[in-house]
Amino acid sequence: MNYDAVNNELLQFIDRSPVDFYAVANMKEMLLEAGYTQLFEGNAWTLEEKGRYFVTRNDSAIIAFQIPKKDFTGFQMMASHSDSPLFKIKTNAEITIDKQYVKLNVEKYGGMLCAPWLDRPLSVAGRVLVETENGVATKLINIDRDLLIIPNLAIHMNREVNDGYKFNAQVDMLPLFCEAGEEKNQFLKLIAQEAGCKESEILDTDLFLYNRMKGTTLGLNKEFIACGRLDDLQCAFASLKGFLAAEPKNSVAVHIVYDNEEVGSGTKQGAASTFLKDVLHRINSAMGRSEEDYLRALASSFLVSADNAHAVHPNHPEKADPTNRPYMNKGIVIKYSANQKYTTDAVSGAIFRQICKKAEAPYQTFTNRSDMLGGSTLGNISQAQVALNTVDIGLPQLAMHSPYETAGAKDTAALIEAARVLFSSSVEGVGDGNYTLKF
Repeated sequence: MNYDAVNNELLQFIDRSPVDFYAVANMKEMLLEAGYTQLFEGNAWTLEEKGRYFVTRNDSAIIAFQIPKKDFTGFQMMASHSDSPLFKIKTNAEITIDKQYVKLNVEKYGGMLCAPWLDRPLSVAGRVLVETENGVATKLINIDRDLLIIPNLAIHMNREVNDGYKFNAQVDMLPLFCEAGEEKNQFLKLIAQEAGCKESEILDTDLFLYNRMKGTTLGLNKEFIACGRLDDLQCAFASLKGFLAAEPKNSVAVHIVYDNEEVGSGTKQGAASTFLKDVLHRINSAMGRSEEDYLRALASSFLVSADNAHAVHPNHPEKADPTNRPYMNKGIVIKYSANQKYTTDAVSGAIFRQICKKAEAPYQTFTNRSDMLGGSTLGNISQAQVALNTVDIGLPQLAMHSPYETAGAKDTAALIEAARVLFSSSVEGVGDGNYTLKF
């Protein structure tokens, strides 16, 4: 596979996706260009064999699916997420300091590394809800220019900063917007201009800061990529590319991108919601199948929960497990956790290893050190709604939850190929713990 072409497309996709709403909008565009039909949850669904469809929820989560035939055996699925840690702009955002500066009031979204946000150009993207004659409408905005900065305090005023510093989100992390003038509500005026409406027509907003630094390749032999939001748009992109290249035969292929993973997934568009369950039930019903057929299909279904993984850090190799040590450019990472923060068990791990073998995609394994707690992800949360065999995987990266992260230049291509094989295959249950894999 042409790694340069894959990485160029990935970095362009991420650069055009400053926040979750734009990530989903860009995936919608790719699906429409490929001939997929958009469905809406509030409308009746008429589905056909060989049909290709997608549906969104909250403009920030998306599920796309291909139906090869009415009597499909199961669902082959990959789930990722559209959100990343960043700063949300609060209502009544402007704060004036000494009648000289205007800064914006923001709060943290997700568990982020604060320091890398300082002293770099930032801007604003998100959605604006505006008043219409008949109700409300959503407008996406991206102020595509360097607009804000969060300035560091000079070392002369904080001599101990390099000895360790605890950032206060309400004090240290507020971005400088403009000089103070006679006119008030300059930020709201700017947002109205970007949305193409009057200030008085704005009813509410979901707006966020984002890092303006473009993605790039680096390293002596261009063996690394660096970009914001690799966690988890790298997996979302790879899943969609594999999905679009797949040729399902006996199972429904399902590409899933949830929102709000970084804050626990407990929203209507998160992994804990009914979004996936609702879509799978509607597919089953629209094809004239019974509830019994649906439950039997789940027994022959497989979910890959794809959320990036920690690579061994070159400056802190001791932070990795002694024997499970993933590295960038060494392939997909299969993640294990005894406390089931990751859902991989021997069954799902074995099935995914067979998928990687068929795809000729390299893979490696990750566990946390036994004295170190890890985070959770999509797989174990979604099980409460749709219980089936699930494996947790990711692509290895450094600086997770920084506004600028690093990953391997070869690994996206490996996941694209594994996703293509997954979406083209069937995992058919023939008794608990025994499965027939059809590629």
